[in-house]
Amino acid sequence: MGIPTYPSKATLFIAFLFRDAVKVDEIMILLQEQFGSVDCSYGPIPFSFTDYYRSEMGDDLQKLYLTFARPIQRDDLAVIKTYTNELEQRYGRAGSRMVNIDPGYITRDKLVLASTKDFYHRIYLSQGIFAEVTLHYRKGLFRFFSWTYPDYKTPAFLAFLSKARARLVKDLRGE
Repeated sequence: MGIPTYPSKATLFIAFLFRDAVKVDEIMILLQEQFGSVDCSYGPIPFSFTDYYRSEMGDDLQKLYLTFARPIQRDDLAVIKTYTNELEQRYGRAGSRMVNIDPGYITRDKLVLASTKDFYHRIYLSQGIFAEVTLHYRKGLFRFFSWTYPDYKTPAFLAFLSKARARLVKDLRGE
């Protein structure tokens, strides 16, 4: 019989896709009130990796990637995704999103993202929320899967993620 073990805490990660018309500063304040201060950020960068969001959100999208200083319990991911979905609705217009806020977490060995959509590589968490391992860390590098989003494969994003992972590893060692 195996003995249940509880995982170490993780670094909260949020990818934030938005249009110019969105009140980014206001949403950032709400995120920081909920999750604490931002530790690392990358962007905003022009988001032209896919047309998936064009019909709902329009053109000229920007994306910002964030990590937060306060660690989270991994099993809080469904609650966090539910909160970010509420923010998307609050800042939407006429039934369309103006912002897409995708939370996840970073551990020593992976980046996990939350989703409301089920698929063969996603595991159900709770409250209608699923999780997927988007990147895994092996032999000093983050590596991707066939389902990894294109922007998560870029050298600049991977450098940002490696920096955030290094901070997490340092914190876990108690340095």
